[in-house]
Amino acid sequence: MGPLRLVFIFAAFAAVFVAGGVGASNATKKTVHVERVISPGGIEAWLVSDRTNPIIAVQFAFRGGASLDPSGKEGLARMAASLLDEGAGDLDSQAFQRRLEDDAITLRFSTRRDTFTGQVGTLTENRAEAFDLLRLSLTAPRFDTEPVGRIRSQLLANLRSELEDPDVVAGLAMSAALFPGHPYGRPVDGTRESIEAITSGDLKDFFKERLALDNLVIGVVGDIGAAELGRQLDMTFDGLPKKAKPYKIDDVMPRVSGATSVIRMDVPQSAIVFAQAGVSRDHPDFFPAYVLNHILGGGGFTSRLYDQIREKRGLAYSIGSYLYPLDHSALILGSAGTANKSTGETLKVLKEEWQKMAEKGTTQEELNDAKTYLTGSYPLRFTSSDRIASILVAMQLDDLGIDYLDRRNGYIEAVTLEAVNELAGHLIDVDKLTVVVVGKPAGVVSLP
Repeated sequence: MGPLRLVFIFAAFAAVFVAGGVGASNATKKTVHVERVISPGGIEAWLVSDRTNPIIAVQFAFRGGASLDPSGKEGLARMAASLLDEGAGDLDSQAFQRRLEDDAITLRFSTRRDTFTGQVGTLTENRAEAFDLLRLSLTAPRFDTEPVGRIRSQLLANLRSELEDPDVVAGLAMSAALFPGHPYGRPVDGTRESIEAITSGDLKDFFKERLALDNLVIGVVGDIGAAELGRQLDMTFDGLPKKAKPYKIDDVMPRVSGATSVIRMDVPQSAIVFAQAGVSRDHPDFFPAYVLNHILGGGGFTSRLYDQIREKRGLAYSIGSYLYPLDHSALILGSAGTANKSTGETLKVLKEEWQKMAEKGTTQEELNDAKTYLTGSYPLRFTSSDRIASILVAMQLDDLGIDYLDRRNGYIEAVTLEAVNELAGHLIDVDKLTVVVVGKPAGVVSLP
């Protein structure tokens, strides 16, 4: 999947058990109780213990993701993620997969620009087997010739398919334009040449150098208590190296020039991606920016972009924007899908709304509606165990504090009209709004 394929993918949490998780009574509470668990061996995890259903969801992340792939070996983290469950220890690929299937255990790995992530879902009765298979995958992956070749072929096939997808092509072009010469500008999935260049030695080095206890965070939700979790943490993760290989990624300002780039593709609809500089997750203006974006483009059916572009004019099939803070940069990202004939008008209205927000800001009514929605819908995030576990991991990665769930709505309530409009005046900049269009857009040409 391309790095910017759809804006909302960045915020999505993968579901392990769609119908499972924390019960309805817990989902409607103001918050959930988060407990810090330190294992006898000193490994930390954040736990939401819930006995409603006999399932356990584990999410974890290692800091340092696809951005650490060596030059010329882009896609290494993605390939490693696809292979860690393809045989480990004494189990070849088929035997490993059979044990997962026999006990209905979900085990997946993935990578993002700044993290390498994993998740486990299991019935309580199969927890020992689930944690043991996770241990093997992290500490003794095999990287046998057959699965390495098979996964390489799959990744190459996916790349060929994605290069025919206008959303993916737009995302790749935008990343390259925003971050030239920086790891953020390189494709997470790699290229045909880089995937073909990755060796078993590269995969083994990845496993040895980048998965370690000092860059690991863990979130656990479900039918398990602190004492048992502590024991499982040691049995599962203690075999990892204590420290990962040191790395440094430079902070970078996105190169938002205000250019429009058109990539011609023979498709009936144009894919539009737009971006400008945003605010980091730890910036004092993050919550005013979060509310501002909700009003402008992040509020689904209620946002200005949706109202003006889709609802009133019927120009686009989809339209929206999202805050995208990376570890070393920050963006406001947006995307739209529209018929080729409507692309020019869609961009015109988009820029008009962008400029209107910068010049006039928002209204008290819009602010009140946004705050009501953002605080009132917050409990809907806690409707499954794996989703909560993902939130626990994100809280640790962003250093938000273990009591963040209690404080979060207060930050939203504290946002004032003055703060939003002051921020809009110096953050929202239509002259720096960079656009990539892929398709056959009528009346739209590349502009520097």
